[in-house]
Amino acid sequence: MPMDDERAGKSSDWQSGLIVVGVLAAIMWIVELFDQISGDDLDQYGIQPRDVDSLPGIVAAPFLHAGFDHLIGNTIPFLILGAIIALGGATRVLLTTAIIILVAGLGTWLIGPAHSVHVGASGVVFGYAGYVIARGVFSRSLLELAIGALVVVLYSSTLLSALVPTQGISWQSHLFGGIGGVLAAWMLDRRREPDLPLSAGSPPAAPTR
Repeated sequence: MPMDDERAGKSSDWQSGLIVVGVLAAIMWIVELFDQISGDDLDQYGIQPRDVDSLPGIVAAPFLHAGFDHLIGNTIPFLILGAIIALGGATRVLLTTAIIILVAGLGTWLIGPAHSVHVGASGVVFGYAGYVIARGVFSRSLLELAIGALVVVLYSSTLLSALVPTQGISWQSHLFGGIGGVLAAWMLDRRREPDLPLSAGSPPAAPTR
C-alpha cells in the first residue's frame, strides 16, 4: 500500500473511532436531558445487585447519571481516553467498550451492596484507563507503553482514590471496570507468536554454533 493511502486509512480509522466515542457520549447526554426534563427517574433502571430483574441495568447503567455534575465528571475523561482508543478504529472502540460494560456490570451486580442502585459511566472510564495502561504490555509496543505510562502519571491519584470504599461511590464498578479494561487489552492486543510448522517427516534443523 502506498504511504499516502496507508496514512489516509489510519486517519479514516481514527475518525470512525472518534465518531463512535462521540455517539456514545451523546447518548449519555440525551438520556440525562430526558431524565431531567421528564422527571421519570431513569436512574432506577441502573444496576441493582443480585436482583435478577435488574440485569438489563448492566447495559443501561453507563448511560444513566445522577445529575449533570456526575455526567460532566465522567464525560471529560471518557472523551479523552476514548479518543486514544479510537486510534484503533470503530471496531476496537466498540469491542473494548462492550467487554468493559459486561465485566464492570456483572462484577458490580455480584458484589455491590444490597438495596443500592449503581449508575454512571465511571466504570467504563476506569476500563478505558485500564485498557490504555495494559495494552502496551500485551502488544509489546513502545509507543503504547509510553501512552499507558502517561495515563498512569496523569490519573494515578484519581484511579487509586476512586477505589477506596466511600459512601455513595460505586467503587465496585471502578474496580471491575479496570479489570474489564485489562481483559479487553489481553483479548484484543496480545501478540501471538507465529506458528512455525515443520514439514511432515522432516526433523528439526540442528542449531548453528
